[in-house]
Amino acid sequence: MSDATFTWGTGRRKSAVARVRIKPGSGDIQVNERDLNAFFPTADMRSLVLAPLEATGNAGKYDVRARVDGGGALGQAGAIRLGLARALKTVDPGTEPALREGGFLTRDSRMKERKKYGQRGARRKFQFSKR
Repeated sequence: MSDATFTWGTGRRKSAVARVRIKPGSGDIQVNERDLNAFFPTADMRSLVLAPLEATGNAGKYDVRARVDGGGALGQAGAIRLGLARALKTVDPGTEPALREGGFLTRDSRMKERKKYGQRGARRKFQFSKR
């Protein structure tokens, strides 16, 4: 398969990065060369990934291939969702209002706060001892 038939979208969430490519097809979705149901065992995460397709009425119309690295399972699902929404917008610019209204094109910029020196974590201090 040549890359010319695919449309790309990049998504990020927390420390996860997803490269998503879509092409017209039968609705086959693979994440890191595994089936969506095998990669995301919970229905919540699967519905998070599929939300842009359902919001635009394209469920079952595109084959999706995603490569995702970093972060945890929920961050990876959010990264795939953003990448998928960006790819759908590129394929059909008419879907942008529905994607924008659903909040699928907005990058969630919240990141973990860094640990500070002299403390146990970002905000947690070491226990104070009077004596």
